[in-house]
Amino acid sequence: MSSNNKDTSARKFPDAQTVTAIKHWNDRLFSFRVTRPDSLRFRSGEFTMIGLPANDDARPLQRAYSIASPSWDDELEFYSIKVQNGPLTSRLKHIRVGDSIIVQSKPVGSLVLDALLPGKRLYMIATGTGVAPFASLIRDPELYQRFDEIILTHTCRQIEELGYSQQLIRNLPQDPLVGDDAEGKVRYYPSITQEDFSPRGRITNLMESGQLFSDLNVPALSPDTDRVMICGSLGLNKDLKVICEAAGLTEGSNSRPGSFVMEKAFAG
Repeated sequence: MSSNNKDTSARKFPDAQTVTAIKHWNDRLFSFRVTRPDSLRFRSGEFTMIGLPANDDARPLQRAYSIASPSWDDELEFYSIKVQNGPLTSRLKHIRVGDSIIVQSKPVGSLVLDALLPGKRLYMIATGTGVAPFASLIRDPELYQRFDEIILTHTCRQIEELGYSQQLIRNLPQDPLVGDDAEGKVRYYPSITQEDFSPRGRITNLMESGQLFSDLNVPALSPDTDRVMICGSLGLNKDLKVICEAAGLTEGSNSRPGSFVMEKAFAG
């Protein structure tokens, strides 16, 4: 995109930000970073609406995306799938450094620390790109003030789809703000559903069978000690809600903190 076009986008769309970095993890997944609007304040784990400027006077198409960077970061990071005929992602996957992205400055979401009661152990349960809000939270110093143990589970169909979360965990010890706190507190539990891998299977099955707790050498879910955050499909939300409630956990919200929360904005 030429500087002329960028200037035009900035005038037409005051929420337009500049792409600063892009990484294509495979032919289905990519992440990118953009400049942060001066007016944007958010809590780690929240999402906002992003989109691309339209080529004409049509209203730009926008979708909800979790902010994958922590609240203290000078830039914003997003993690996305590539949908071949997707109205937004079919165009978004072709962005380059210097292009413009519309970022709304009204973040919301359920996956925030304020929606949880105090506890000892926090499970962050993600499937696919649902790991994005946890990439934000796991780099937030406040997380380590609230919990003694953080367990990030990431379930994907194929092994190569774990690349984003693997790099997140690999880089965590070098993080300037949370590296020391994360050491010894963060545990990573990836699982795969369609290839040979250990553990293999849906995270709900691994929890119901007790394998997750056995593998990690931790007790089964307890409302006295455990808190759970969930980000995935509608089916995952429903199944995990049953599992959590059967263990005595109660669903929380921003207005009434509880022992588990789920993000419903992307479950469809």
